[in-house]
Amino acid sequence: MLPTRIVADADVLAADLLLGGPSRETVDVARAHSWLDLAASDPLLSDARATIDAVAGDADPDLADDWLAHVASARVAVDHPAGDHPGLASAYRGGAAHLLTLDEQLTTARAGLSVQPHAALSVRRPEAFAAVFDAAALYAAAVGGDYPGADRDPRD
Repeated sequence: MLPTRIVADADVLAADLLLGGPSRETVDVARAHSWLDLAASDPLLSDARATIDAVAGDADPDLADDWLAHVASARVAVDHPAGDHPGLASAYRGGAAHLLTLDEQLTTARAGLSVQPHAALSVRRPEAFAAVFDAAALYAAAVGGDYPGADRDPRD
């Protein structure tokens, strides 16, 4: 498990692009720090792309494909068996410590208990993650030294 690796589920990725709010703020945390990784499988990105296209495709037919090209080049690619839940599988197979999701079925205590024997994975809604995430403390523990602050523009 890599404490500096984060997976944003397809719903969070789509909300990041289309709505902003807690999803964008949380994904921006990962994008703003070179020592944090966003991991995603091709099926996860395909799910997010389909959501983006379904919501905004009529207004901007190229938006989903442009988004996919940008995000695919910036992520840590993860492979997983077909049929696995793309978010959970990306987190498990990619060794992520955090899965950000809007899927209420994944954020229940029952879901957490079923995941814990297989992976040390924190599954949270974006706003819950933002409430507990401490970049300075994680930097000190995972990288070492004094936290230098964000070192990338999250919008690039």
